[in-house]
Amino acid sequence: MSRVAEVQRNTKETQIRVRVDLDGSGVAQLATGIGFFDHMLDQIARHGLIDLQVEAKGDLHIDGHHTVEDVGITLGQAVAKAVGDKAGLTRYGHAYVPLDEALSRVVVDFSGRPGLHMRVPFKAGMVGGFDTQLAYEFFQGFSNHAGVTLHIDNLFGDNAHHQCETVFKAFARALRMALTLDPRSAGVVPSTKGSL
Repeated sequence: MSRVAEVQRNTKETQIRVRVDLDGSGVAQLATGIGFFDHMLDQIARHGLIDLQVEAKGDLHIDGHHTVEDVGITLGQAVAKAVGDKAGLTRYGHAYVPLDEALSRVVVDFSGRPGLHMRVPFKAGMVGGFDTQLAYEFFQGFSNHAGVTLHIDNLFGDNAHHQCETVFKAFARALRMALTLDPRSAGVVPSTKGSL
């Protein structure tokens, strides 16, 4: 079963193409125009073992908001398409990831019910050219369009770069766990309802 999908999203604000291979090796090709955001997307690929291609052209002369949000939306759509009916999916995933003084926890459920609960008290408004408020917009877009419930908590952190990186790495590891195919449930949708 091939779990590969490509989605394009074109608006007056952004033109985005995302391709995912959920059973990849963590290879990333990224070009969003926001260096730190590319670094965070690379964490998703590497630690989620997802082959990820993202090409984004957005109205960065205004700010990064539309680009980051729309990449989240498009990535969510691509993951949902690649997952399909979710038969055999582990469904749930969780991870704690430290980086020096920072520690974050992410829990994900491929429930079909979008929901983001995010508590990350960033200690700075910007990391490089990345507005830390946009982390929320990225995960909101992803959650809504992948159809996942997502809990994100930064438990400790004094450095905004470390805080953000632990969040993205923990998200990647939680995603990797949830997306793993469970050989004991091959072909079975992981829900008593019979569908997700």
